[in-house]
Amino acid sequence: MSITVSRLTPALGAVIDGVSLADELPQSTIDRLSELLVEHHILFFRRQRLTPQQQVSFARRFGELHVHPIYPVLTELPEIMVIDTHSNFLPDNDNWHTDVTFTQTPPMAGILAAKQLPSVGGDTLWSSNLAAYQGLSEPMKRLLDGLTAEHSVVKSFPPGRWGADPAFKERYDRAVAKHPPVNHPVVRTHPVSGRKALFVNEGFTMRINELSERESDTLLSFLFAHAGRPEFIIRWQWQVDDLAFWDNRITQHYAVADYLPERRIMHRATVNGDRPY
Repeated sequence: MSITVSRLTPALGAVIDGVSLADELPQSTIDRLSELLVEHHILFFRRQRLTPQQQVSFARRFGELHVHPIYPVLTELPEIMVIDTHSNFLPDNDNWHTDVTFTQTPPMAGILAAKQLPSVGGDTLWSSNLAAYQGLSEPMKRLLDGLTAEHSVVKSFPPGRWGADPAFKERYDRAVAKHPPVNHPVVRTHPVSGRKALFVNEGFTMRINELSERESDTLLSFLFAHAGRPEFIIRWQWQVDDLAFWDNRITQHYAVADYLPERRIMHRATVNGDRPY
């Protein structure tokens, strides 16, 4: 098996060819993909027609899997989160976010498979938090080092949407009770590369603890906007059976909600991570 790598932007992203993710891959291939993930932050694979079980089997090669406490999942395979958005279930991922930072140990990676797509639109953007950190001035880096921020599940999962729907209310209430706000460093260190990256996101970050409310709001507004600068991002135009595998520790992403009233269905497997430092 010969893996080929086509880099997409200076900041992040590569298309990987020469590997079938439905197969039982040798450990050497898993190790190589792990190296490429750290190097490129996100790997894209075309023409990977995986069953949910095959997607889970591939994801498990990189660690234990997370089961989302709120979002719909496959009943027979809860490790697969189902993002099925349409006019009766509106998109809510159209903001910059790093997945599940409302837990003490946010995921290491996400693995997203395109199952049904609109005729046009429905792209996803990813941003490199590592490149965004590198793009800051040295005085700003010194200001951020040592600061911590609060992350909350209710910021991206407000009770007005999730708690008001009888289909989700019981599960939602359990999730909120189980996941009180947590604190993470504003700048985290990648546990493999040792490189520093921003670790705040508009989806879940509420405030910077060491600053006043006005200072926190101003600084977070700047950091959220800074992370979305074009030189730090990549935009992926999905095709059915595409698969994206991203390093959730140093990226954030934005699902463009421009396709309604058409439907978009994605399956996500999520690999557990460690506590940011």
